[in-house]
Amino acid sequence: MRKIELFGATAMALVALLPGAALAQNAPADAAVTQGAAPAQGTGAKGGTGSDASSTGYGADIVVTAQRQAQTLQEVPIAVSAFSAAALEAQQIDNASDLQLTLPNVTFSKGNFSGASFTIRGIGDLCVGISCDAATAIHLNGSPLLATRIFETEYFDLERVEVLRGPQGTLFGRSASSGVVNFISAKPRTDKFAASGEAEYGNFDSIRAKAMINVPLGETLAVRVAGFYLNRNGYTLNTFNDTRIDGRDMYSVRGSIRWEPSVDTTVDVLVSYFKEDDDRLRIQKQLCQTDPTGVLGCLNNRRDGGRTNTNSTFTGTLGSREFLSIAFGSPALGNALGLGSLYGQDGYAGNPILNDPREVFTAFNPTYETDELTVQGRLEHNFGPIKAQLTGFYHETTVDSSQDYNLGVSNRSLIQPTLNTLAAAAAGAVPGLPAAYFQPIARALIPNGPQGDLCTSLPEKSGLGVYGGFSRCGPIPNAYDRSVQRTRDWSAEAIVSSDFDGLFNFLLGGIYVDAKVRDGDYYVNAFAIDYVAGILGSVGALGAGRAPEFSATPFFRSNTDLFRLKSYGIFGEAYFDFTDTLKLTLGARYNNDKKFVRSRSTLASFAVPYTQTGSAFDAPRAALYDADPVIAGIQPYAVRNKTFDEITGRAVLDFKITDDNLLYASYSRGYKSGGFNPPVQVPGLTVPDAFQPEIINAFEIGSKNTFADGKLTLNLTGFYYKYKGLQLSRIVARTSINDNIDANIWGVELESVVRPGPGWVVNFGASYLNTEVSSDAPFINQRDVSGGNPNTVIIKDIGNGSNCVVRANTGGAATAQAFVAGVNAALGLRGPAAFPVDSNTGAATGAFGLCSVLTGASAGTAGAISVLEGIGVSLKGNELPQAPVVKFSAGVQKTFDFANGMSLVPRADLTYTGESFGNIFNGRINRIQGYEQVNAQIQLNGMDERWFVRGFIQNVFDNNATTGLYLTDQSSGLFTNIFTLEPRRYGIAAGFKF
Repeated sequence: MRKIELFGATAMALVALLPGAALAQNAPADAAVTQGAAPAQGTGAKGGTGSDASSTGYGADIVVTAQRQAQTLQEVPIAVSAFSAAALEAQQIDNASDLQLTLPNVTFSKGNFSGASFTIRGIGDLCVGISCDAATAIHLNGSPLLATRIFETEYFDLERVEVLRGPQGTLFGRSASSGVVNFISAKPRTDKFAASGEAEYGNFDSIRAKAMINVPLGETLAVRVAGFYLNRNGYTLNTFNDTRIDGRDMYSVRGSIRWEPSVDTTVDVLVSYFKEDDDRLRIQKQLCQTDPTGVLGCLNNRRDGGRTNTNSTFTGTLGSREFLSIAFGSPALGNALGLGSLYGQDGYAGNPILNDPREVFTAFNPTYETDELTVQGRLEHNFGPIKAQLTGFYHETTVDSSQDYNLGVSNRSLIQPTLNTLAAAAAGAVPGLPAAYFQPIARALIPNGPQGDLCTSLPEKSGLGVYGGFSRCGPIPNAYDRSVQRTRDWSAEAIVSSDFDGLFNFLLGGIYVDAKVRDGDYYVNAFAIDYVAGILGSVGALGAGRAPEFSATPFFRSNTDLFRLKSYGIFGEAYFDFTDTLKLTLGARYNNDKKFVRSRSTLASFAVPYTQTGSAFDAPRAALYDADPVIAGIQPYAVRNKTFDEITGRAVLDFKITDDNLLYASYSRGYKSGGFNPPVQVPGLTVPDAFQPEIINAFEIGSKNTFADGKLTLNLTGFYYKYKGLQLSRIVARTSINDNIDANIWGVELESVVRPGPGWVVNFGASYLNTEVSSDAPFINQRDVSGGNPNTVIIKDIGNGSNCVVRANTGGAATAQAFVAGVNAALGLRGPAAFPVDSNTGAATGAFGLCSVLTGASAGTAGAISVLEGIGVSLKGNELPQAPVVKFSAGVQKTFDFANGMSLVPRADLTYTGESFGNIFNGRINRIQGYEQVNAQIQLNGMDERWFVRGFIQNVFDNNATTGLYLTDQSSGLFTNIFTLEPRRYGIAAGFKF
């Protein structure tokens, strides 16, 4: 009801105001619009220089560089939205999450690890892995940013932000297949001294400060320094210890120098540094319809506030009595040393059910550390009608993040009997178990006895973990992950453009990018993994007559030792002005991307003596570890290298009906290079070695219009995309696998600004998007590997935590169930058990088992039984993820000017993002409901705008809506990570400017 009322009120206001624009054609120019309440995107506010942005009246138009030249927004035959510095302030756009709300067909969401993605017109970063390229190119002053932390920082001292929708490869950077987001920093000014400052206090004890100082050093040289600081308490309540987590503590400083040695030459140098060190939650919340059988972990019907059944995880299966009984060939030994039973109580028994997305229950405090250094230098010179630009760019960033892997607290009482047995075995009190083989385990895991603290491996490079003395200890069994990455990249770009008076002009450019990622690692650590690594290693060594050993690494580690990208592009455009009103643009680009990756993935992969020092990989038996099952022989790393290249281009025909009305039609071809799938640990798993490039053929028509002497702007766009090779990620067996599919996309967009009378500005935007998978190749749905086939039994492989499916080719479901029951009986495992009636799986039953054993047994059924990794289903007709069908935004502000030179500017904004899906398989469990957000503020400006005081509120109705989701893999229990809007924020700010 609230949503309908909000839309109704906004629509009534717009209907009432629109006629005023037509009636006001001969009205005098409006009083100036102040910095703090400038028009919204595309409203016509001049860019200015960040905090120095001056006010404008009707008819002015923001200047953008969407085509690598200064043009007014309404002149550019591209679907582009632009926010001036003043518009960013007015619409309370502080970060990437805010930026997407008012943009048509644009969404933003964090990723499952430490990345994030802008999705434009249904095209986003669905590829997961270090070798993946971004679909939306992020730029700073026109230079591409790779692996940027700009998604985490706050915006400050920007001249403007430009968002270009559609492929932009002939003009910008690399891989701009969906579009470009270009952040333009405010430049130093040589004509005046200037300074500004702002301080803000809000709820969650939020303190935010921004400042800028601009100092001319003579007539040709100026320096500008700006920065921000943010510190606030967490948005999320940890009900385990009644503390708040997911807070922020960050700052950034940017220094710029501009030198103008002549009227034709400009030199700009920029250095920026960003730092964050806090308890940010990389994954805010996990949802699960708990599976009581443990075969799936989470069921395929709803996203409830429960947790995965720990018996479904690889720690639950590998540490189970049943698996150890099979592995040791001794039920007695397995029962004595197993941490629990596959058929026993869930390890999260007793944890509260928390449906509130801002409440979690965890004994692990998250950590988040990141920093970013950016250096940019640019030389521009005009040789008469020829302009040359040379840009050098250096960029490095690190990120290191840890948090509770399952956001739950393990029930220690369930494993206490096993801890007592371990202590007894270490003391020589268990007949048949030599103490020497269990003493190293007990010393490492329970150094103060079975009732004392439990120690878990640190996520560290040596691979020795807790058995090398690298541990953290506490009363509760730990389970946490760590995502870490160090990136360095640099680029050089040269552009030459013309400004002739005749028919023909051109732009020609080239760019070279060199990027390197070191230690791109993802770890999963858990007490249960350490325990199993010790027990399996010791018992194995005992049986083989070797000295005591453990299995390394005693944690999951996906290690990208080195990723290297060397890329170059040659691009250009030719412009033919046939008449003053008709123009043709032809562009082309050649892209060449050479990629190299060296990686491996380990989890209890080889035996290491407890006495090993230095590195686990120096142990004698580490030489038997094969990191690359694709290539014959023993490979210490999986090494891949490949070159991807492509020619793309665009053609645009634009026609000026009048100076205020533009029509255009365009075709463009976008490209994003392919890459490599990470190595897997599960033998026999069918995984493509690499994934292919994406190609997009985009057709667009548009109209840009200004009416009533600038009092109304109305821009319309329609587009159709043929998408080939969309890169799509799924998590399988603890690794990210990327596939390729085809899709068709079409939609329409509207952006409008009305200035109906003195002091009034109303902006309106809307979009419709239709996305549809066009290829019908089958894909396995990890949530339901049965593919909807009722003649199947879903199996949880207790050797690795993955799922497979047993299918009866004759005889129906009863045949499949009887087959599984017979094979399992010989292993000491139970037969199939029924899933709950609301599980939404094709298979009626599931069972724990060993897929390899079942596969071997199926050979004797004369084709009656098949054991498969899964049964694929066609995705044809499904919608793409993060592609809302509709979006709507509206904002209104009014400037009240007082006789003493002061002004008061209230503003309100409403945005609505329609329903979408968070996963390519669509369905009820992947549905993201539509959501709205309302922001409001009121600002009092002093005389000559020298100072201001502002009160603000964001997310007025405290909407907790989900904005994105990500499915984890089968060995982690198929829980769903979700990302939400920020909660309601309110506060007061004051600032000055001179």
